[in-house]
Amino acid sequence: MDTTTESRERAEPARLRAVLVLATSTGGIGAHVRSLAAGLVRSGVAVTVCGPAATEEHFDFAGTGARFRAVEIGVAPRPADRAAARELREACAHAHVVHAHGLRAGLVAGSALGRHRVRRTPLVLTLHNAVLAGGAKGMLTRAMEGRAVRAADVVLGASADLVDRARALGARDARLGPVSAPPLPPAGRDRAAVRTEFAAGDRPLLVAVGRLAPQKAYPVLLDAVGRWKDREPVPLLVVAGDGPLRDELQARIDAESLPVRLLGHRTDVADLLGAADVVVLPSRWEARALVAQEALRTGVPLVATAVGGVPELVGDAAVLVSYDDAEAFAGAVTDLLGDADRRTFLSEAGPAQAGTWPDENETIAQVLSIYEELGPV
Repeated sequence: MDTTTESRERAEPARLRAVLVLATSTGGIGAHVRSLAAGLVRSGVAVTVCGPAATEEHFDFAGTGARFRAVEIGVAPRPADRAAARELREACAHAHVVHAHGLRAGLVAGSALGRHRVRRTPLVLTLHNAVLAGGAKGMLTRAMEGRAVRAADVVLGASADLVDRARALGARDARLGPVSAPPLPPAGRDRAAVRTEFAAGDRPLLVAVGRLAPQKAYPVLLDAVGRWKDREPVPLLVVAGDGPLRDELQARIDAESLPVRLLGHRTDVADLLGAADVVVLPSRWEARALVAQEALRTGVPLVATAVGGVPELVGDAAVLVSYDDAEAFAGAVTDLLGDADRRTFLSEAGPAQAGTWPDENETIAQVLSIYEELGPV
């Protein structure tokens, strides 16, 4: 931390100073931290965001009015975590509260603040994801999860099952902390223009949005596609997102001649949703999936798996099926495509259900009240 910044922080004793910490992110966690940083800055909080430089390039936290400090926290444990903890300890030297987002950030923040706290700085941890790995890796990750949870003064779970998990692991204070999807920017193109991009013609257009990673269960979705690829007209599935499974998924799409297009990272999700007949979410687990929130807000029918926090999020405003059941997923999609009345019902029920969720301002107000509870008022 430069001496000018340090002097300014020392000169602002009455102003709440919060450090937000995250690991590498290109999706929901980064979007939430950016939204939170912007809202806290508007509320008069002095915010510093600590995370990888690449994550700053993706989300522009500094553009919210927050300070940004590069702390290289990767997606997996590594020897460099010790250096990251030292960097983070320095960045948090004058913080009133530190708020880590995700297990990796929580572990590094706990290490940075732990035994070195002369003036004990409160630590808040938001859990955004469940531990899904099995075998030795899963055992190790669950052990680290317990360590991170017990190091925090308050644990916020993005869904009720994460709150229950934190309590079972020994959290001293675990609460529900819903993660609200930031509003999408207005669509830049109309439905016809988007469909023309994909040469969709009169075919049903299905949209999936999310990282190409195991949690999202895209292989199961491809199994479902194989069950409807002979339907006339055959639905076209487009998938917005990138990730480690891209080559594997593309190879299968090519080998089986599946009507699927992998679009990579997109900045026009609002356009895609506006052109979609149905949004699909086949995940193994989700808390409050951003795309589910975006689909319901937009009034696009959603077919999703009944996992994690999805049922409590969508209520009766989406079609839910069991995870890892490609036949049931395919049947739900094709039944919905063949039932215009049902699609109309869901298009109206989605925005109504979205109206029951905490919005960004309520989310920020909850977090700010926790900061003030733990730090100076």
